[in-house]
Amino acid sequence: MGAKRMKLFALLFPLLSVSMGLHASECPRVAAYYFPNWHRQPGQTGMNYGEWGNVARATPRFPGHQQPKRPVWGIEDEADPNVMAKKIATAADHGLSAFIFCWYYHEQGPYLDRALNDGYLNATNKTRLPFALMWANHDVGTKPFRKGAVNREVFDRMADLLVTRYFKEPSYWRVNGGCYFSLYEPRTFIEGMGGAAPARAALDSLREKTRRAGLGELHLNVIDWQPSHTPNGMQMTRDLGADSLTSYVWIHTIPLTGFPAHDYAKMCRDYFAQRDKRWAKCGVPHFPNVTMGWDPTPRLRPDQPHTGKRYPDTPVLTGNSPKAFRDALLEAKVRAATLPEGQRIVTVYAWNEWSEGGYLEPDAVTGLNYLEAIRDLFHKR
Repeated sequence: MGAKRMKLFALLFPLLSVSMGLHASECPRVAAYYFPNWHRQPGQTGMNYGEWGNVARATPRFPGHQQPKRPVWGIEDEADPNVMAKKIATAADHGLSAFIFCWYYHEQGPYLDRALNDGYLNATNKTRLPFALMWANHDVGTKPFRKGAVNREVFDRMADLLVTRYFKEPSYWRVNGGCYFSLYEPRTFIEGMGGAAPARAALDSLREKTRRAGLGELHLNVIDWQPSHTPNGMQMTRDLGADSLTSYVWIHTIPLTGFPAHDYAKMCRDYFAQRDKRWAKCGVPHFPNVTMGWDPTPRLRPDQPHTGKRYPDTPVLTGNSPKAFRDALLEAKVRAATLPEGQRIVTVYAWNEWSEGGYLEPDAVTGLNYLEAIRDLFHKR
């Protein structure tokens, strides 16, 4: 090889190695969101509990609509440690690095926490797959109604629980050395606190409580949904002192313009273009997201028409084959590989959002194919 060609190869090889994932030590980590409503709550009996009834009742809403979905594992109670151990083993075997539990805390206290408290934390193999929390601080329209915005008194009670109950767990997930804690609706949080300054003070107090407990630092992640719909989302991020950003699901920031279906490949292209333009240089790492699918029609009443006008009556993502999902993972991997070491992360929607069409758990049609795509691209051998 001539000197000029050698020099050109030397310049190109680092770029090629990043795009092809050749440096195993730099391979990004994959964290999947976990929706914890697949267990019995007080008073629930039989097999119609949590979201399982919605999944079973789902019907096709247009020609070619792939409903209902059929989970290979059937109806299982995630609060059973043995059930959760199977999920942990399957996720770890296929290259996932963490579950990010959607975690609910309102003025009334915790909600939907048995999957974590009874299931995950009692699973004998939990150290194989660390866990983190995303505070799902949105309104919940159950009885009693749970308001997403909370005041400082409620936040402080929640902070004490985080530090004493969860952050101290040996299997709690750390990013760049800090306990990863994600904030789902930052604008809702700011409103509840009474402004950006008191919101920042509350978060700083959580950081200090974490340090005083001997648990090191907090890694505060912010979901980009509400910031993306403000004129200056980066200012909101700076106001809160966020350490990183990411997405929960593509449709939060990319509109579903097709009806009854929106093309998955187009959504993928639009998401990464938007992410690169708005967030790639925002001052903190933005972990790229891959959305497996979107279809909340199982949450429609059987007699409710599908018009695409308002959640859960929305358009559906179609074309999200395992191959298309793998292509999206590769796009995310290339971008994550450019982030600082220790913060090369891809988030995935979702491990088990069956009633919203985003899941990695095996179904009767595709089996483990979506998980195998993650394993092929991210699993360290």
